[in-house]
Amino acid sequence: MKLNKQEVERQLFHLGLGVVIVLLFYFNFLTVLELFIILVVGGILAALASKWKVPGINWFLNKFEREKARFPGEGATFYVLGCFLVLGLFPRDIAFASIMILAVGDSFATLIGASIGKRKIKNKTLEGSLSGFITGFFVALIFVNVSMAFLGTLVAMIFEAFEIKLFKKTVDDNLFIPVIAAIIMYGVTML
Repeated sequence: MKLNKQEVERQLFHLGLGVVIVLLFYFNFLTVLELFIILVVGGILAALASKWKVPGINWFLNKFEREKARFPGEGATFYVLGCFLVLGLFPRDIAFASIMILAVGDSFATLIGASIGKRKIKNKTLEGSLSGFITGFFVALIFVNVSMAFLGTLVAMIFEAFEIKLFKKTVDDNLFIPVIAAIIMYGVTML
């Protein structure tokens, strides 16, 4: 992937969205039900925007959606769905840490990998994956202990480096990164 102005803006939005979601939940300004409603309404508006001009939504899709998106709002839909799942299924500290791994780790993996990455791992780079791991680990530490942050981030960034297919379709990493990170961190609590 080439790092252009649109991709930088997209990654900054990606990073900011996760931080905002965590802050809204941390300070109890948003509930899981309200996030679900946002997900449904956003999906409906994105679908409508593919047929008609929807003020604000078309601008958002043109500004942040990748050309290879399978449907309007794909990245944002899977991002919010991943956040919804971890917030609904896991303890708050694990959910917050996994969302921050997605927001910060995945964004840095793309920004660093696309700008200075040289060593390829399929369609990703070692430099991007390492930067995603390092940044994701440090932001996860805000919410969970060292072993949870380390293992959750490590496994999530390993999975991020490769395409995951389910029923011959590529699974969006915005969905599986927080879920995998949360599962691993929750598993650590069972040890």
